Amino acid sequence: MTFQTIITTIGDNNGYGTITLNRPERRNAISILMRQEISACLAKWQDYDKVGCVIITGTGNAFSAGFDLEEFKQVERHPELLESSSRYHRDLWNFSKPIIAAINGPALGGGFDLACFCDIRIAAATASFGHPEIKFGAPPLCTPLRWIVGDGHARELCLTGRRIDAAEALRVGLVSSVHDQEYLPEEAQKLAAAILEAPADALRYVKQTFVANCASGFEESFAMEHDQAFREILLNKFAG
Repeated sequence: MTFQTIITTIGDNNGYGTITLNRPERRNAISILMRQEISACLAKWQDYDKVGCVIITGTGNAFSAGFDLEEFKQVERHPELLESSSRYHRDLWNFSKPIIAAINGPALGGGFDLACFCDIRIAAATASFGHPEIKFGAPPLCTPLRWIVGDGHARELCLTGRRIDAAEALRVGLVSSVHDQEYLPEEAQKLAAAILEAPADALRYVKQTFVANCASGFEESFAMEHDQAFREILLNKFAG
């Protein structure tokens, strides 16, 4: 597929696909079209066996500056804005394969949200994170961030709009590792390769478990992560 706002690549026989946000003149601001194209790409890769893991990154020096605010000024496009945003976030969240965010620069507002909707985040030393939209009256998405860094850090970041650098992001658990920018793509590929050492059905099951259990208590979570996994994954494998 050919896209206007993203670049998609599939590595030769290595099992991962890369989505690169490609609006460098707008610091990769996430437009309606970009959201639609990300959704379309994920839908194509959902059942595509050659893609077992996805890396999302940005062109230039920014991961994403957030949603394209120019579109918010176009009142006639507000229904399209809402629909594309709702669909895109759900498509990211429900995608059945692991997603790695390789955060090559600032991830602000909607760009911060995009990073939080990925399963694993690694960052360049030049990366930063923040929700400046709170200053303009736009409530940030709190829940995915809260699951990653805990309630206290999430409340402080969402309520103040304070920007944090890569070192602090590592300290609070927002990112797993920090690298020189030139090595970030290689590190993301290494991480994808490590993930893909596991069988695809096991990866899908674990991803499904994380998605399904976010709002669950211990008993419901344990029943899925232990009892159901034993029946549907482990015992079936050894029985065959």
